[in-house]
Amino acid sequence: MANALTPPARLTRRAEFLRLAARGQKLAKHGFVLQAAKDGQGDALCVGYTATKKIGNAVIRNRAKRRLREAARLVLAGRALPGVELVLIARRETAEIEFSRLRQNLAKALDEALA
Repeated sequence: MANALTPPARLTRRAEFLRLAARGQKLAKHGFVLQAAKDGQGDALCVGYTATKKIGNAVIRNRAKRRLREAARLVLAGRALPGVELVLIARRETAEIEFSRLRQNLAKALDEALA
């Protein structure tokens, strides 16, 4: 049995990101954009992370993605979300926003998207 704080499965292929963008629900929050869809096909929760060059250089993009991954790991711990796919898109403020606020915004976005 997996630990409750283990990271969720990852979306890695471009086709997966595009499929979710086409049919998923989109929510913009301070610090990120969330795309969510209830797949129903898979058993596990899958999450993808992305950051465009518009937000900064590689160091800033990687910092933003690391922060999103950690926030998602903590917020999703203990939630049973089978068949749900999520994509978190970093924004300019993702790398600098207070981490507790980033987590709160992510929790609110998940509640809205999956209600």
